[in-house]
Amino acid sequence: MREVQDDHAVRHDRRCALHTDRGLATRLLRVPRLLRPRHGLDHAGRDGRLGHHLQPADAWRPAGRAGVNLIRLGLVSCGFLGCSPFAPGTVGTLGGVAIAWALAPTALYPLWILVAVAGIYLIGRSLGTWAEEYAGKKDPGIFVLDEVIGYLICVLWSSGPSLLTLVVAFFVFRFFDIAKPRLARRMESIPGGDGILLDDVVAGLFGLVLIIAPARLLLPDLPWSVIGTP
Repeated sequence: MREVQDDHAVRHDRRCALHTDRGLATRLLRVPRLLRPRHGLDHAGRDGRLGHHLQPADAWRPAGRAGVNLIRLGLVSCGFLGCSPFAPGTVGTLGGVAIAWALAPTALYPLWILVAVAGIYLIGRSLGTWAEEYAGKKDPGIFVLDEVIGYLICVLWSSGPSLLTLVVAFFVFRFFDIAKPRLARRMESIPGGDGILLDDVVAGLFGLVLIIAPARLLLPDLPWSVIGTP
């Protein structure tokens, strides 16, 4: 009887030792939290933290490839403004405000705005498909070059927008961008970068033609421009 009990005890000790070894091995093989790849771009669009906007695969790609994706992300998000944790479209529009403000003192303001719009459109068009594939969704929130272009169109008619024009155009454009006129919604069905950009181009034109231009004509005494009137 004692030999049987001793045999059971030995087997029990072996099972306990094996279980302990497996538990230790599991803990040793666990990847530390700091070394785990971050969430994908589409998940990050909900919390807005810049680090979470990189794809998990980027953590294991060569530094050059991951760096290229970071540069592309910086471009489509207008200097990472589109990575804001709240209202990325609204925050991204501030990129357009900054460009208009920087160009306001120039003598050929409308021409420079058209050049800026054309350049940004070409960049956005070329990176639109990449942004959608990288994010895994149509018109991802971090892509805000469309908001920048739409806002610049809204402040196009000016010798150089004053603070009043910059502020009014901001709210006017955001209204039409959110309201999405029917023509703008039709533009969204176009694939690639054109579809992402053109709906906001339409929103900017609506804001310019329906609000900004009439306001300048009906209220000419207000300081719409920093360099006289057109």
